[in-house]
Amino acid sequence: MRILIAVDGSESSDAAVAELAQRPLPEGSEIEVVSAYESPYAMLAEPWLAVEVDYEMIEKAERERARRIVEEAATKLHNGPESHKHKVTTKVLKGVPKRAILDEAEAFKADLIILGSHGRGRLERFLLGSVSQAVATHAPCSVEIVRKPEYKTAQR
Repeated sequence: MRILIAVDGSESSDAAVAELAQRPLPEGSEIEVVSAYESPYAMLAEPWLAVEVDYEMIEKAERERARRIVEEAATKLHNGPESHKHKVTTKVLKGVPKRAILDEAEAFKADLIILGSHGRGRLERFLLGSVSQAVATHAPCSVEIVRKPEYKTAQR
């Protein structure tokens, strides 16, 4: 089984990693941990911006952040109870996360994509878009969306 897990350092993506780490997988399964970052040129390209911006420094910082995120997730997957049965690799993707995840799933020939859901409301999803919704709608394979667990503090 080939599993692509997309992570972004959020609590939701941590929950997805924890879920996968505990899951028994067929021997010989391959897991690719990916994180995508967008070019700062697209985010900060304002022609009237009077401040000089070091785009290369911003991009390098985003790439490094994504690298740390995938490495941390891979370490958790390597330490899971089923870790001896599968191979874990990491990849940092540059581009709009929705598109980058979908493109990588095709290139990796994923059987399953796992990612976390931020659980945004309707307005935020409309304004910002939803990576998990776009991936679930357009993926070339099955998709599992993991929500972060909500802990109830009330005791009976």
